[in-house]
Amino acid sequence: MGQITLQKITKSFGNIEVIQPIDLTIEDGEFVVFVGPSGCGKSTLLRLIAGLEDVTSGQILIDGSDATATPPAKRGLAMVFQSYALYPHMSVRKNIGFPLKMAKVPRAEANRRIEAAADVLNLTDYLKRRPGQLSGGQRQRVAIGRAIVREPEAFLFDEPLSNLDAALRVNMRLEISELHQKLKTTMIYVTHDQVEAMTMADKIVVLSDGHIEQVGSPLELYRNPRNRFVAGFIGSPKMNFLSGASAEEFDAHSIGIRPEHFKVSKESGQWRGVVGVTEHLGSDTFFRVHLDEETVTARVNGEIDVQHGDTVFLDVDPERIYTFDKQGLASQ
Repeated sequence: MGQITLQKITKSFGNIEVIQPIDLTIEDGEFVVFVGPSGCGKSTLLRLIAGLEDVTSGQILIDGSDATATPPAKRGLAMVFQSYALYPHMSVRKNIGFPLKMAKVPRAEANRRIEAAADVLNLTDYLKRRPGQLSGGQRQRVAIGRAIVREPEAFLFDEPLSNLDAALRVNMRLEISELHQKLKTTMIYVTHDQVEAMTMADKIVVLSDGHIEQVGSPLELYRNPRNRFVAGFIGSPKMNFLSGASAEEFDAHSIGIRPEHFKVSKESGQWRGVVGVTEHLGSDTFFRVHLDEETVTARVNGEIDVQHGDTVFLDVDPERIYTFDKQGLASQ
């Protein structure tokens, strides 16, 4: 079991409240991603769950039992940090097995767990190597293996891929998702990268300034953002926001249009603009369009023939337009 429940959790440093009262339930076996901009409180919230920070008020329940004052080592959780924190003089086998050695697990049982973790992570052929002989992605897998052998109730990942290059990030993202499918264990993953959140999560928790803006599946947040903050944070490229005359037509303070929802023509359309910077990416083309008062980003099929300085017209299905009031709340 690995259900984690937060009840009115807060965290303050002196007079500064960095986590406002949060209620959240993470079900057993879920892959939950905490996402938000730097300083939103996502890593602090993860550390509160892990027991690495003391809560100021509220309760943390693990499988229904109050773990608020339980030491980190006794919470049944395993954390994977941004830094690999491997011992350079130890082999991969010894690095993975180090928590078991500290817990005085019998050798036969320790070897079973080490070899099972290595098999799951495709590290069997590397058990005799040292960290210096591994790639960045392999080192991260060793760090994950060290967590797996503890057989925890839940895994806590704190931006584990931020030290990797772009290609390795994509590969490791897939490997962690596959690991979740194999282990069926609760995983909480912290990232500032909304693409990681969208592609990995069963459930996303969007945080801002220490409070939860919205919780839901990736598609729920994409299709039905609660407010302008979530609408602008989820989706890549991010949603365009228009105000003034464009918004007044819809009786809204501002409207939002996702780049992929624009229809582009060189003949006629609702908005007339001039093409600015263009990015041809093969299957997709992204380009900036300078309207009379505002600039938007459009995402279209990669075969489109548009160049810097071209005049284009933009249309969008009214059903695809999001409207927001003065407080930034979605109107529909």
